[in-house]
Order: sequence, then structure tokens, then C-alpha cells
Amino acid sequence: MRPHRWLLIAALGCSVVASLLDSVTLVTVVPLLKQLFGTAGVLSSGNTSLERWLDHVTQPILAGTTPDQALARMVAVLSLGLILKNSAAYLGQQLSVRVQERVVADLRARLFRQFLSFDLDFHRRSRIGELVTLVMQEAGQVKNAVTSSLIAVVRNAVLILGTFAVLFSISARLTIVSLLVLPPIVVGLRALLQRLRHHMRIRMQENAAVAARVSERLSSVRLVRLNGAERQEADTFERIARGYAKKVERTTRFASLTTPLTELAGALSVVLILYAGTHPQLLGLESTLTPQVIIVFLMASLRLTSPFKGLSKVQTDWAQAMTSLERVGALLDRPPSEVDLPGAVEASFRRDLVFDRVSFAYPGGPPVLRDVSFSLEPGRTVALVGPSGGGKSTLADLVPRLHEPTCGELRFDGVPASRCTYQSIRRLVGFVSQETLLLHESVHANIAYGRREATREQVETAARAANAHEFIVALPQGYDTPLGERGSRLSGGQRQRLSIARALLRDAPILVLDEATSSLDAESERLVQVAIERLMVGRTALVIAHRLATIRKADEILVMDEGRIVQRGTHASLLAEGGLYRRLYESQFQEEPVVAGEVLR
Repeated sequence: MRPHRWLLIAALGCSVVASLLDSVTLVTVVPLLKQLFGTAGVLSSGNTSLERWLDHVTQPILAGTTPDQALARMVAVLSLGLILKNSAAYLGQQLSVRVQERVVADLRARLFRQFLSFDLDFHRRSRIGELVTLVMQEAGQVKNAVTSSLIAVVRNAVLILGTFAVLFSISARLTIVSLLVLPPIVVGLRALLQRLRHHMRIRMQENAAVAARVSERLSSVRLVRLNGAERQEADTFERIARGYAKKVERTTRFASLTTPLTELAGALSVVLILYAGTHPQLLGLESTLTPQVIIVFLMASLRLTSPFKGLSKVQTDWAQAMTSLERVGALLDRPPSEVDLPGAVEASFRRDLVFDRVSFAYPGGPPVLRDVSFSLEPGRTVALVGPSGGGKSTLADLVPRLHEPTCGELRFDGVPASRCTYQSIRRLVGFVSQETLLLHESVHANIAYGRREATREQVETAARAANAHEFIVALPQGYDTPLGERGSRLSGGQRQRLSIARALLRDAPILVLDEATSSLDAESERLVQVAIERLMVGRTALVIAHRLATIRKADEILVMDEGRIVQRGTHASLLAEGGLYRRLYESQFQEEPVVAGEVLR
């Protein structure tokens, strides 16, 4: 709340003013009753300090007036007090809402920034729906604890203290009697709130799970349709939704008990006041209190019901918000995965990129890469081939530091990657993968994602080079056409060409191609391959290929199996050598016998 402390102080100030004015309007009733009943005093004979103070304050207002004029003036004073009180309360509420929403906006931004700082392993283990729920719903719950509850506590505490000051001024003994109902109510509320917090924690976890399932199933609706699982998914979700509804009902049952308990305390207090007021011996008084005294006292006591209810609601809100705060706080306290080391330098690529005895394993898993060593020089193309699961894509992910090696190191021009800043390394790398990543934004925004400042002319130039311009201008709004989530409005080949256009526009010196054409039809593959050849001109390329025909011209081919480099060389030398590469090649081109003359050609 520190960035918004002045707004918060202003909101608290308005709330305090409103609460004080509430007590002032209550006190104003005393001289008003004197004017109505024409009595010499409305307070008990043993407690005249308040009455004397009121006479002193109201004397200038009522001096030289008739009873009717005095009554009219007191009504005017009471009305003015109510107007000022409600104006202050309204202003305080508006300032409070402004603080709340700004705090929540800051918190959501911090959460989102924190998510972006976590490594890919965190995102693999997390469900998107749960993260969305944390950002949107649970961060919103926190405002009940950090702003509205704080303001409500101050406002209601001032109101209660002011009212008790009036009550003690009227009759200290009667006030003490009226408070006898508080201890059992406080004990009951404490036990209730403990149960409420427990059930809220379970409810929040279930809510996140429900949101995650909705997000997951809707993003996989194609899979659901292809397998005819609509009814199965609908029935399963209905059971989950009903289970969540029961948890909400249980939580609400406990939360709803705070209001009736507080009102019960207020009703019992009124009963005690009436009984004690009409039985003076209980208070140690010689005579009963006058009706006017009891009326004012009851009015003041009933005024306490609302702030006490407000405080009980604060405790309920706090119990709910603390459950969310625990989850949000755990993520905010988690250290970011990607933090540049002190003294980190800008990465450069003028001489080479070296993999030096690199090994890698995912947390809790077996090694994916084992003792991998090779170098990538400017202008050269190195291809990675091998059976699925051999570690090729993981190796490619190490180049932009999406993962960190478990052992060994990468070096850019002799400088370990760990000593370079993340951003400087990623500026050196352009990435085109089999899974094309597009956003629900315009075509222009998707191509220019790596260079937001790019002009339309630069975007169109990149699109032409990627063989994408023709289909883009045929879209309803051309380059301004929204693409839908994950580019759902485009075919696979079209999405891939946009990805290549993005890499072209970014113009990074190192290009990583991760099976960029493996899932395309023949025509789309041809267009994409032409675009890739243009993209590779003048660049250093690390190419992962399933179709070996696409990497015949590579300067060096690394054959990987079970995380190790088992062969290396050119296409011709590897075919002549035999081994895994030749077996892979022959399995793809069985109809084309490989003979020595063809190999040499």
C-alpha cells in the first residue's frame, strides 16, 4: 500500500471524520429532547458533565429564542451534522475504492511479472487456469484484507469509542451492564472464524482446480470432439461443479453466522438496558432513570450494532482474504528463476558459440543430455538429427537459456552464458519451432512481437520474404486482422510462415529451427522451406530436422541418441560411415537405394 499511502491516509481521515460526526449527531439528540419534552435535563442527576458541556455549546445557538425557534435550530444543527457526516463517509468510500483497486492492480501486475520470471519447469508443472485464478480472483480477495478491512476497522473503532464515550457520560454503570453480553459472543466468533478460514482454504483450492479444468478442456476442445467425449466431459464437470457448490455452501453457512450472532448480542444488550434501567437497585441508584435517559441510552446502544456488525464482517473478510493472501504471498516470495548475476555482461556472437561437456536433466528426472560438446561458428549450419526423445529440442532450448545446464557450460565468444544477461543472449537468437506460437492480436502485432517499434513497411517486407504477404492481404482486415487464440484462424503452414516472418524481422544472428516443417503438407512445406532458405542466408543456424532430406546441405550434422552425440559429420560422410544416421536415412527413403556413387554425388 506504500505507493498509495496518501490516498489511504485521506480515506482513513474521511472515515474518522464521518465516525466522529456520527457521535456528534447522537449527542445533538440530547438538547433536542430537552426542547421536545421541555425538561430541565435528560440525564441522571449523578452524571451532569455531558449536559453541562452541551448547555455551554448550544447556549450561543439557542440564546434569545422561543421554544419553537430553539427546536428549529436544533433540528437544523442535527440535519447539518448528518449531511456533513454522510458527505465525509461518501468521500471516504470513494477514496477507499480507489486505493483498493490500485493496490489490486499493482498486485496483479506483480504476480504476472513474477510468473514471467519463473523457468519453464514451473510453467510445465502449473495449470494455466490456477494461475489465472490467482491473478484475477485471489489477488482481488486480498484487497479485503489490506485496504477495506483496515479502513473499516478504523471507522468502526472510532464510532464505537465515540459512542461509548457518550454512554459512559450518561451512565457508567448502565454501560458496564450492557457489555456483559460481549465475552461469550467474542469467544463464539473466534471459534467460528477459525472454522471459516479452514473451509475457505479448501474452497479456494477447489475454485482454482475448477477454473484450471475449464481452461484445459476448452483449449483442448478439438481433442474432445474427435473422441466424442462431450457428454463425458460435461457430466464430469457437472460433478465437479456440484462438489464445489457444496463447499461454497458450507463456507457461506459459517460466514453468515457472524451477523446473527452480532445482532443477538445487540438484542440482549437492549434487554439488559431496559431491565437494569427500570431496576435501579441493580445499578446502585436510589431512583429509576428517567424515560429520557433510557431513550438516549437505547439510541446510543443501538448505534453500536452497526459498527459491531462491521467489525464482525471485517473478521469474516479477513479470514477469507488471508487464505488468498497465503497463496499469493507464497508466489510473490518465491525467488525469480531468471536473475542476472552481479556484473553480468552483454553477450556477443562474433567468433563462436560453444557447448562444452553439457549435461541436463529436468528436476527429479533422468538425464536428457549427456556430455554434449560442439561449436557453432558464424555463417555455418549445424543440424541435429536422431530418434524422438534423444534430447534435440532440449539442447536447442539451452541456446536462449530457457534452461540451464546441469553440468558443463555454454560460451558465447568465450564468455560463459551464465555470466551474460538473459536479454542480451535472447537478442542474439531467433527461434522457429514446430509449435507455432501466435497471440490473439493482429497479424502486424504478431510479426512485430520481437520488435514492437517496427513499421508497417518493415513488417510487410518480412512477410513477403516469408511467402506470407499474399494470404495476409486476402484476410478480412489484412495486416490488422485479429488471428484468434493461438492463431486459430490460420492453417498450419500460414502460422509457420508468420513465425518465420517474425524471425526475419527480428534479424538475430543465430537461428534455431526446431522441426519447423515436420507437420505440414507438401505444398505448405515447399513454401515454408523456401522462406526458411531466405531466412538462413547470412545467419548461423542450428537446425533440428526429422526429415533428413532438408539438412543435406548442413555444414555439420550431429546424430543424437539418448542424449549423446553418437555421430558427427556431413551428410555424405555419415552415409558412407553407416551407423544410426544411415539407418534413419534408409528408413525414410527405402524406395531410393543408396549406393556409393549417389552418396558421393
